[in-house]
Amino acid sequence: MIKIASASIDTNIFLAPMSGCTDLPFRLIAREHGARFCFFEMLDSNSLTHNRRQSSTIIKTDKKDSPIAGQLLGAEPSIMLDAAQKVLDRVKLSFLDINCACPARKVIKKKSGAHLLRDTPRLYGILKKLAASLPLPITMKMRIGYDTKDLRYIINLVKHCEGLGVAAIFVHGRLVKQGYAGDIDYDFIKKIKETVRIPVFGSGNILSPEMAKKMFDETACDGVLIARGALGNPWIFAQLEDYLKNGKMPDEVTIEEKKKVLKKHLSYIDKYREMSQYGKVGCMKKTSIWYLKSIPHASRLREKIISAKTCEGILATISSVD
Repeated sequence: MIKIASASIDTNIFLAPMSGCTDLPFRLIAREHGARFCFFEMLDSNSLTHNRRQSSTIIKTDKKDSPIAGQLLGAEPSIMLDAAQKVLDRVKLSFLDINCACPARKVIKKKSGAHLLRDTPRLYGILKKLAASLPLPITMKMRIGYDTKDLRYIINLVKHCEGLGVAAIFVHGRLVKQGYAGDIDYDFIKKIKETVRIPVFGSGNILSPEMAKKMFDETACDGVLIARGALGNPWIFAQLEDYLKNGKMPDEVTIEEKKKVLKKHLSYIDKYREMSQYGKVGCMKKTSIWYLKSIPHASRLREKIISAKTCEGILATISSVD
C-alpha cells in the first residue's frame, strides 16, 4: 500500500505511461499478468483542448482497467487545466502527473516535457495552477537534469515543487541529453528521495525483477515505474512481486505461453482499437515484434511479420513459431 496524498494504492509497482504503447489492449494484458496500477498513454493538452479524435481514443478505458492515472504534457497552465478537466469529465483518475521528462525534440521545441526542467517559472506556474484547481493529487515525472548534473539545482527544484503541492515525484535516472541510453544514476535518485517527504518512484532500465530490486536497494525509493521492461513482457509485474517477496528468480516464459498471450493481445487490438484495418495491422506488427524479439530465429520472424499484409497473415506467422 502506498499513499499519494488522498489516493491509497495497493501496489508500488506501476506501469508507466508510454506514448504509442500503453493503450487499452496493452493495459488489459498487463493487468491480467499482475499489473495492479497503470497509466494511460501520455496525454497532450493541446490535442485534448482541440478535441482531436486521437486524444479521445487514448483515454478509452474499461471497467477492468482500474485503478489508473493520467500523465499530461503541455506548456501553458490554463490550457493544461482545461485539458485536465476534459479528462476528468470522462474518466476517474487516482492522480494526474505532469510530464517534465520527455526528451523528444518535437516536445521540447513546444516548451513542454523535459524543457520544463530548465524553465522553472513555467514549471512552477503549471504545478501551482493545477494543484490549486483540481480535486485530485498532482504528481510530476522528471529526469535528474537537462544536459549536466547539478545536484543543488535539482534539490532546490524538487523542494519548491513539493511546496507547491506536488504529491509524488517519478524520477528517470538519466539526463535529458542521454535519452534512453547510458547508465542510471541511482545515487542522484537517492538524493532526491532524501530531500522530500513525499513518495519518490525510480524509473529507467527496469527491464527485469533483478533490475527493479537494484533500483529499490540503491535508491531507497518508494516505488518503481515499469516502462520498456513491459514491452512484450507482461509477466514482469507478477515476477517482480514474487521476486521481492521470495527472492526467487522467475522461470523463463515458454514460447507457447508467449504465443498464447500475444494472440490474446492481438485480439484486444482488434476489439478495442478504433482505427482502420491498415492501422490495426501496423499496431499488431509492432506488438508481435515486442513478444518475439528474444526467441530463436527472431530476425527471420520479424521480416515475415513486417511483410504481412493482413491480421490473418500475422497470426499465421505466429502460429508457425515452434
